[in-house]
Amino acid sequence: MTDLPRTASIDAPADGRANARPAPRQGGVRGRRAPVPDRPWWSAGPLGALLERAVTAAGVVAPSYLRAIDEEIASKLAAAPMDLNEYGYDPWGFQADVARRALVLGTLLYRHWFRVETRGIENLPEGRMLLISNHAGQIALDGAMIATACVLEGKPPRLPRAMGEYWLPTLPFFNVLMVRMGSVVGTPRNCVDLLERGEAVLAFPEGVRGMNKSFTERYQLMRFGHGFMRLALQTGTPIVPVAVVGSEEQMPSLGNFRPLARLLGMPAFPLVLTPVPLPTRYHLRFGEPMRFEGNPADEDAVIGEKVRQVKARIREMLDEGLRTRAGVFA
Repeated sequence: MTDLPRTASIDAPADGRANARPAPRQGGVRGRRAPVPDRPWWSAGPLGALLERAVTAAGVVAPSYLRAIDEEIASKLAAAPMDLNEYGYDPWGFQADVARRALVLGTLLYRHWFRVETRGIENLPEGRMLLISNHAGQIALDGAMIATACVLEGKPPRLPRAMGEYWLPTLPFFNVLMVRMGSVVGTPRNCVDLLERGEAVLAFPEGVRGMNKSFTERYQLMRFGHGFMRLALQTGTPIVPVAVVGSEEQMPSLGNFRPLARLLGMPAFPLVLTPVPLPTRYHLRFGEPMRFEGNPADEDAVIGEKVRQVKARIREMLDEGLRTRAGVFA
C-alpha cells in the first residue's frame, strides 16, 4: 500500500497495463446495486486458481461453515453500492466473484486468526470517503482487515479500494489478482476517478516507511505524505482516520536489508523473525469523518498543517487502543 504522490503518472491498469478513465458520476452515492455474478476462478489467473483451491480445501474440512461464510459474503457484496458491467467487472478490473473468494479467506483471518475487534464502523459516511490509516506488519494484512471490517460490519457494507505500491503491477500473476480484488495502483488519477464515482478509497500515508519498519519502531508513526490531503481538498472528500493496533507485532522485523531490496527491485526487504504472521489480536478504530477546506495547490506548509491534524487523530486512537487492550494476543 502506498501514499498518494503529488503529481500524477500514467493511468493505472485494470489488467496491470492500461486503464481508461471512466466518466465522472454526479454525487457520492451509487444508486444501482449490481448483482454478484458467478465467474470462473481463472478470471484472476494462476493466483486466482490457488485462491479457489484454498477455499475449496477449507470447505472440505468444514463445508457447512464455509458455505455459510460464502453466502454471507455474497449477500454483503450484493448489498454494497457498486457498479459492474454485464460481465461482472468495473472499469478498474474489479471482479466481484474473485473478491468474494478472497473475502472468505479474509473472514477466517478476521474472526479466527486475528480475532478483530472493531469500533466506530458507524462513522463511515455515505458516498465517497478517504480511509487514512497507520501502516505496519511487513505485509498488508492491516489493509485486508480494514477492508474485511467494512464489508462485514459496515451498514451498508462497503468495499474499500486500496491504493497499491507502484511496484506491485510488476509482479507476474499478482498484478491481475490485486485489481480483481479491488486494489489499484496508487496514482492521483486513479484516486480521483474512484472518488468521483463515490468509492471508499483506502490509503496509507506512511507507505513502505510504515509497513516495513523494525520491531523497535512499532507504533511510531512515520512521516505522512501530503498527497491524500491534496486529493481530499480537490474532490471535497471527507477523511475517515483509522487506527490499527495489533499489526505491528504480527511479523517482528530486525530491519530492512536495502542492498537485497535494490537487487530484487523491491521497495524493501524486511528481515522478519517469523515466516508467517503471528495470531496477534487486532483492534480497529474508525474515527469520525474529518472535513477540510482549502486550495489543493497550496504550499506544503499549509497542506502539512492539515495532514498533522489527521496524523494527530490517528495517534490519539492508537494510544487509546494500546492503553485499553489486554495484551498482544488477548
